[in-house]
Amino acid sequence: MQSLMDYRHIYQASLQKWGEEAQYDQAVEECAELIATLKHYKRGRVDSEAVADELADVLLMAGQLMFMLGEERVAAALERKLQRLQMHLAAP
Repeated sequence: MQSLMDYRHIYQASLQKWGEEAQYDQAVEECAELIATLKHYKRGRVDSEAVADELADVLLMAGQLMFMLGEERVAAALERKLQRLQMHLAAP
């Protein structure tokens, strides 16, 4: 699997075609679709392939947002979150 940031040219083209505001709206929509699909999956109404499809959409939008907000900024936030998770895992 390639890194999300291997698609910078697609993210840039999306920004140029639809604009920044539309990308934020699309990210919200894709997250909502994943949430709904996960609820359906828990009830046995969809299979794991549907979850994978929606997750792929969210990952693409996460890459788009990372491109828009700055890779270093998001990487620093991710590192902070991972360190906090490690502390919680190490706690009794």
